[in-house]
Amino acid sequence: MDVEVVAIGTELLLGQIVDTNSSWIGEQLAAAGLNSFYQTKVGDNPERIRAVLRQAVDRSDAVICCGGLGPTHDDITREMIAEMMGASLVLDETVASRIRAMFESRGRAMPENNLRQAMVPVGASLIPQQPGTAPGLICPIGDGGADGVIYAVPGVPYEMKEMVSGTVVPDLRRRSGEAGTIKSRVLRTWGMSESGLAELLADRISELDEAGNPTLAFLASGVEGLKVRITAKAPDEAAVVAMLGAEQAALEPLIGSIVFGVDDQNMETVVVGALAERGLSLAVAESLTGGYLAARICAVPGASRVFRGGVVAYHSDVKVGLLGVPEGPVVTEEAAVAMAEGVRTLLGADIGLATTGVAGPAEAEGKPVGTVCLAVASPDGAIATTVRLPGDRERIRQFSTITLLDLLRRTLIQSG
Repeated sequence: MDVEVVAIGTELLLGQIVDTNSSWIGEQLAAAGLNSFYQTKVGDNPERIRAVLRQAVDRSDAVICCGGLGPTHDDITREMIAEMMGASLVLDETVASRIRAMFESRGRAMPENNLRQAMVPVGASLIPQQPGTAPGLICPIGDGGADGVIYAVPGVPYEMKEMVSGTVVPDLRRRSGEAGTIKSRVLRTWGMSESGLAELLADRISELDEAGNPTLAFLASGVEGLKVRITAKAPDEAAVVAMLGAEQAALEPLIGSIVFGVDDQNMETVVVGALAERGLSLAVAESLTGGYLAARICAVPGASRVFRGGVVAYHSDVKVGLLGVPEGPVVTEEAAVAMAEGVRTLLGADIGLATTGVAGPAEAEGKPVGTVCLAVASPDGAIATTVRLPGDRERIRQFSTITLLDLLRRTLIQSG
């Protein structure tokens, strides 16, 4: 079954909003074993929306239309879909009551223009999930859906995701006649490039391509690491879980310790969990990361079990006066170790982490931009490393954070 994604909104074309919705929907379709060969963005213009929808319906079995379901004059998705259906729009009192109740629960009166969101094409059905004021729609095109179906979902990401996961993908699978269960498992890695990982797994990928099930795909996700997605299809849940487990067991010896987590785990949740298991506390000293490392740790539920606190020692005087860094250059492994040991002592933690480096030309100290020194200090001693990280100032800060957390993760593994 071929499924097309159409994202509607002039703001997407102007670059005011990045279209993450289409990529997320594409990922869900792939995981469900549904083909998606086209994704289109179009502005809030009736003529262009009409043309894009006609083209999508002509070449695909189903269309997921994202955005343009709001209450304002430029939200015209429902009108365009009704036109494609050859149907009129009617007020759905159930939806109208639901929208009024949402406003009342917030102590606000509903503006009358919100009733636009309760206008539903005759012949369409409502998507049961409605986390916001915009209802989602399932709209058959042609006599009895002979020409396919259009799903209309809001552009607000959390609203869209609830509808796509809860109704759209299951309905597409039912329509496609897909038998069995399709599931994915994501191995999250850090420390190797996408091309390097593909080369390392080349033989295994060839074996899987020949077998056809399960399959492997790579997804580079910046500070979240490089993801290796295993997708398998089997007659039932137990069988597909067994297939995923077997493939994970086959891959892990090949890619070794660069796998730091599975599925929704990220580096900080893994590290906080490992520290909690060992009864260890943590403190951080940050220069170029400027609090980003501490913020990532604090975002983990239960981080207070292990995290003592942090010091943003951005100026050299703070490094020297507060953390005991020796006078002299501060973008060195020696300075990083002194920072890690200093914050560990200052905040009474078992382990201290430190970042110092060159995020931009102004901090160069004669070193290339992207030069970063990282350190881990514990009662058993300290280790430090120097890395060269790519990108602009923000990416260097982010990559420094995950690289240091990975260094701590590996250190904890080695120490048992």
